[in-house]
Amino acid sequence: MYVVCVSVYVKKEFQDEFIKATLENAQNTRDEPLNFRFDVLQCLDDPNKFFLYEVYKNEEGITAHKETDHYKKWRETVATMMAKPREGIKHKNIFPTTEEAFIAK
Repeated sequence: MYVVCVSVYVKKEFQDEFIKATLENAQNTRDEPLNFRFDVLQCLDDPNKFFLYEVYKNEEGITAHKETDHYKKWRETVATMMAKPREGIKHKNIFPTTEEAFIAK
């Protein structure tokens, strides 16, 4: 499995708009066949900081995701909302070891 963790710092005046755009992207991403999970988290100590946790079956899943219309729309929509460039870090999954563990029930 292929995991991407993205930290995003949003300008205060764009919090609500960022959440709306990001939820639309996340909901559409969950319909992608190679996506197992897409969590959108907002920091309690700093509500302008967000963390996106994405799990895909393989690297091809994230590559395909970046080619979707909903991702491209999100990327363009939120570009001016960010206080600094987003930081995405790629990970390999160690535990849990099965795809079923990531599929929301």
